[in-house]
Amino acid sequence: MKTTIAIAVMSLTAALTFGASAADLVTNEQVAHQHLQSLGTISVSGIDAAPTDIRQQLSQKADEKGASHYRVIEAYTNGNYHATAELYK
Repeated sequence: MKTTIAIAVMSLTAALTFGASAADLVTNEQVAHQHLQSLGTISVSGIDAAPTDIRQQLSQKADEKGASHYRVIEAYTNGNYHATAELYK
């Protein structure tokens, strides 16, 4: 019983820790107010994804590029989805 609870607590902690290090979605106003520096752009695309899945993919790619923030600059769906984001540090 104690082992099961310990495993559950460690899993939850790991999930929260991963979420804390993910790049954050920001607005134009936040970019200006926080004086964020552009690092370039990234894009994701595919077939049939929920908006939360697309944001998760953008955040993951931003993390891989060393960005702490990203701002969506283009997004559309037409059977397939595509989103482009500018990265910031």
